[in-house]
Amino acid sequence: MIDNALIAALTFPQIDPVLLQLGPFAIRWYALAYIAGLLGGWRYMLRLNASKAHLTKSEVIDDLLVWAIVGIILGGRFGYVLFYNLPYYMDNPMQALAVWKGGMSFHGGLLGVTAAMFWFARRHKLELLRLSDLVSCAVPLGLFFGRIANFVNGELYGRTSDLPWAVLFPHAGPLPRHPSQLYEAVLEGAVLFAVLAWLAWRRDATRRPGLLTGVYLSGYAIARALVELVRQPDAQIGLLPLGTTMGQWLSLPMLLGGLYLIWRANKSPARE
Repeated sequence: MIDNALIAALTFPQIDPVLLQLGPFAIRWYALAYIAGLLGGWRYMLRLNASKAHLTKSEVIDDLLVWAIVGIILGGRFGYVLFYNLPYYMDNPMQALAVWKGGMSFHGGLLGVTAAMFWFARRHKLELLRLSDLVSCAVPLGLFFGRIANFVNGELYGRTSDLPWAVLFPHAGPLPRHPSQLYEAVLEGAVLFAVLAWLAWRRDATRRPGLLTGVYLSGYAIARALVELVRQPDAQIGLLPLGTTMGQWLSLPMLLGGLYLIWRANKSPARE
C-alpha cells in the first residue's frame, strides 16, 4: 500500500521558510503568520466589540493586543519547556531562552493569554468572561495562519499514510505523511472561526457571557484530539498510555472547562 502511495504522494512545495534575508536578519514566514494572526484578530475584535459586544472603548482593545503578544510568547515558550521537553531544559536551562531555535506550545500560549486577560480585565474593570468571549472569536485566525506556517516549515507533520493527498515532507523520511498542519488549519482555524462568527453575529451569543469561550475551548479540544490521531508524536515523548499523545491530554482540561462554560452560560438568562 505504501509503495503505491509513493507514486501518488504529493511532493512538498519547496517554499523557503525565510521570505527575505537582510544581512544577519531574516524575515520568516512563521513570524509573518504570527503578525497576520495578531493584526487580523485585533481588527476583528474591534469590529465585533463595536457591533455586538459593546464591552469597552477601542483604545482599550488596542492595549490588550500588546499584553496578548506578551502572553503568547512567554506562555508558549514556558509551555513547550514544561510540557514537551523538561528533562532537556533542566540540563540546559539557558536554552529555554533561545526562542529563535523554535519550540512553542499552543496550550502554554493559552495559559499566557489567560493570565494576561485576568490582569487586563482587573486593571480596566472589565467583565472577564465577556473579554474572553471577544478574544476567543479572534484566536482561530491566528491558529489558521500559524498552522499554514507550520506546513511551510515542514514541521509538525503527520504519521505515514497511503492517502492520495499524503505529502513527502523533507526531513521526515522517505514515506508520505498526513499533512496534519493543514487539517489543523481547517478545523482549529477556519471551521472554528466560522462557528464562533455564526454564534456571535447570528445567534447573539455575546449576550451570554462565557458561551463563546466555552465553544472555543471545547471546539479546539475536539479538533486537536482528532488530528492527534494522525499527527506524528513528538520524538522526545512518543505515544503515552493507551496510544494517546501529550496534545490530547493537554486538551482534556480545555474540553471539560469549555463544556462547563457552555452549560453555565445557557443556564443563565441572556443579558444586554
